[in-house]
Amino acid sequence: MLEAAGIEVVTTHYTAEELPEKLKDFDGITVRSATQVRQALIDACPNLKVIGRGGVGMDNIDVAYAKQKGIGVYNTPAASSRSVAELVFAHAFSIARLLQVMNRAMPVNGQTEFAKLKKQASDGSELLGKTIGIIGFGRIGQEVARMALGLGMHVVATDPFVKEANIVISVSGATSSLNVPIQTTDVQAVFKQADIITIHIPKADNPVIGLDELNQLKKGVILINTARGGVFDEDALLNGLASGVIGGAGIDVFVGEPTPRMEILSHPKISLSPHVGGSTLEAQENVGKELAGLIINHFKNN
Repeated sequence: MLEAAGIEVVTTHYTAEELPEKLKDFDGITVRSATQVRQALIDACPNLKVIGRGGVGMDNIDVAYAKQKGIGVYNTPAASSRSVAELVFAHAFSIARLLQVMNRAMPVNGQTEFAKLKKQASDGSELLGKTIGIIGFGRIGQEVARMALGLGMHVVATDPFVKEANIVISVSGATSSLNVPIQTTDVQAVFKQADIITIHIPKADNPVIGLDELNQLKKGVILINTARGGVFDEDALLNGLASGVIGGAGIDVFVGEPTPRMEILSHPKISLSPHVGGSTLEAQENVGKELAGLIINHFKNN
């Protein structure tokens, strides 16, 4: 799409240390979550006119400074919502049915202790009728709500910027759809009611759930983080898992990436993925198309 619009595209890999020198003559760059586009890099690239972020969060970009210098900054919040929401439920099902435990135990003990493992796995539970708490009720949070309603779950959500959202549930081939209005509430209500809590907010200065919040959670709650490392305090998470306040966790993003702490990686009650919430084949395609369109329009209009 970019080349068809007359834009030269360079896909050479540069290290972070090389970027200030290599990008001096570039008009635009696109990044995912790993590349840091800070003030120093922006200042080192006098020709830079547009920064594209393939994904939602832009905490790796000094957005205000770039805009102050007249640089267009774009992200793709809608393109990967479905993929992130599906990963939430991949982790939720894994924890609820003890799949992360069985996937570790069966290669080691599956031949000698099959009956024992079967009995252990029979303590799993269904998601039907459970309450999912959604912290951050934007595009991804609403996609999670849509899936949860389809599974027969109850939804409680909180977001300071969204008072109500109309969740449209449609079935492939059906001639009509169901509209479900959901009003948001305060975060304490989510803590009190939710059997599963999933978070979908940008990087926060302070964790949403830390040691002080553990006593507000429903006993045995499942926590899922596909947003940013640190929105759940990892010490509080381990503390809650040890005490039984937290029944399990699904973690896609970590403090200290790309070297998460071993206590998290090795914990039997944590289902793991390596920061791939928005990284399905379909999402990558959608992100590419949306970002290319935004960049092309930027240069057309400027």
